[in-house]
Amino acid sequence: MKNFKFSILVVLVGLFTYSTGFAQDENEVKNFRMLYKLSTLKQADGSRILEVSFIARHKKDRKNKVPVFDAEINFYNETEEDNILLGTVKTDKKGFARLTIPSSQELIYDTEGYINFIAEFEKTDALKRQKKSIAVKELFLDLNLEEIDSVKTVQLKAYTLDSINNQLPITELDAVFSVKGMLSNMPIEEATIEDGEYEFEFPTDISGDAEGIVDVRVFIEDHDDFANVIQEKTVNWGTINEVKSIEENTLWSDAAPIWMYIVLTILLVGIWANFIYTIINLNKIKKEGAELELNTEES
Repeated sequence: MKNFKFSILVVLVGLFTYSTGFAQDENEVKNFRMLYKLSTLKQADGSRILEVSFIARHKKDRKNKVPVFDAEINFYNETEEDNILLGTVKTDKKGFARLTIPSSQELIYDTEGYINFIAEFEKTDALKRQKKSIAVKELFLDLNLEEIDSVKTVQLKAYTLDSINNQLPITELDAVFSVKGMLSNMPIEEATIEDGEYEFEFPTDISGDAEGIVDVRVFIEDHDDFANVIQEKTVNWGTINEVKSIEENTLWSDAAPIWMYIVLTILLVGIWANFIYTIINLNKIKKEGAELELNTEES
């Protein structure tokens, strides 16, 4: 929808600024700066994510940020002749629009081997046109997990391809190896890849699941040529957290059989009951003896 309605943004800004005490004129669009960013991530399966962040930030109070919701973003593969439309995605309630390009998608490279992407938001009555571009080269990461001489070894090969698909090793590249966790990734090695290869011994104290399975991944972050690239593999190199079985109550265990507790309880109750009964009767005998002695003296 080309005629993008800015009413949602105005309402959100109004609600937010009302709670923080802004004057009425502070809610106008002119008082907000549009933060429009484009990033890309190449995933382990070879697919690529193009992501736009579209946020309105108040010029005075920079903490006042409002996502631009439901804005149509057009993603293009820029070429010398024309821009090829890859897809159109609307921003979500957090101001993000994400387009996944499958690995089978044919993309056009420029003469220097870069893929040029464009993310464009067309001008509306309320908002100005926004446009960002990013150029990336294809980076290939071959992650190999293998036991070499009984040593669990992580090997990485990083390279690009020339025009005739010859592998060109990367001369220098920073990478972070990690193990995937439930909430976040745990780094296990920070590396600088030289001559396209890197190798290290996998730690022996990494916890896995019930079968010792761990997800090992390598991440290239914010590189000038390759942007963000990730590769991962699964292997059963994790330590297994053994679950201790509940010990049954037996004669030879620390916990006695249940029937023994029952018998002991009955015996103790019987002993105390007999003890109390004896004390009560002794008190009765004492009282009767005192009354008999008193009657004898009176007679």
